[in-house]
Amino acid sequence: MRDVLPELREWLAVGEPFTLVTVVRTWRSAPRPAGAVMAVNAAGEVLGSLSGGCVEGTVYDLAQEVLADGVPRAAHYGVTGSDAAAVGLACGGEIDVLARRVDPADESGQVLDRVLTAIAADEAAVLATLVTPEAPQAGGTIGVGRDWELGSLGQPRLDSSVVADARARLDIGDTGSTTYGPEGERGADDLEVFLSVHAPRPRLIVAGAIDFAAAVCGLGAFLGYDVTLVDARGVFATPRRFPDADRVVVSWPHRYLQAEVDAGRITPSTAIVVLTHDHKFDVPMLQVALRCPARYVGAMGSRRTHDERLERLREVGLTPAELARLRSPIGLDLGGRTPTETAVSIMAEVIADRRGGAALPLSGGAGRIHRD
Repeated sequence: MRDVLPELREWLAVGEPFTLVTVVRTWRSAPRPAGAVMAVNAAGEVLGSLSGGCVEGTVYDLAQEVLADGVPRAAHYGVTGSDAAAVGLACGGEIDVLARRVDPADESGQVLDRVLTAIAADEAAVLATLVTPEAPQAGGTIGVGRDWELGSLGQPRLDSSVVADARARLDIGDTGSTTYGPEGERGADDLEVFLSVHAPRPRLIVAGAIDFAAAVCGLGAFLGYDVTLVDARGVFATPRRFPDADRVVVSWPHRYLQAEVDAGRITPSTAIVVLTHDHKFDVPMLQVALRCPARYVGAMGSRRTHDERLERLREVGLTPAELARLRSPIGLDLGGRTPTETAVSIMAEVIADRRGGAALPLSGGAGRIHRD
């Protein structure tokens, strides 16, 4: 939903109803994950995508029907023989979707607006939707944050169970469905509720105000990261030189990182890219980085620089297990030379690490392309 966030908020502000179609379940090589959305308004405008183009035409017609009568509808799309040329997914995957009308003037619009406001502020939020078509409150929603909730699925005990389960998923970003009994009984399968979890953007901390860092900041921002550029040299670390960074910090990188660790703002979703290329900056920075919760820690430099860096890190007490976390020389071997090509190499490694990819050509492999 983050990819169409500004436009959805504009539609809500205009006050005109629209249909929101959400992928609630996927199988095999579905092109978009559960939680992907497509919206259609009365003027026929479309936001977002559910399949990269395979089924959007049919979903558009479904959305128009829902917009006209307000009745939520569920649909399944996949490749099963003769339907492949019509509304199937060319990738061989399958998806379940739910289409529901959103009216800015009623609870459906108010709940969505509250969730979108939280996402825009980089706060964790969950949009819980009752997707069982035959349920009296089908299409009903609850928005849930750490300290707020809004909306109802029509039964107080069901609401209580859903809110508790939604809050349990806030930190891990675990989007998916769960089932309940009519009064919120866990373990029953009378009602299905889809929990679309929106965690804050993952953080990317880039140390070193150099031209390669500007490219990494730009690509990181494009990929949806909350980007921080940090360098002790104020003449180089300026917002004008790094317009894509969410913040530019003038500080010794290791001091800034330690303060963020102490404040609890470094999590396993954080990526740290050290481009200072100077032992007096990168050794203290890596000493903190390799002992903090960040999942990815990479450092730029030649293989000789890497060997020298490892020796210095051993001298300050880092263990073999801590040193094994370091991605250096940083990035994947793409053969690139320019700052932008290098940034692609670095962020490709970050993505592979985050998603569990093998970082090998897909043409030489077999099995599933998309990982859970």
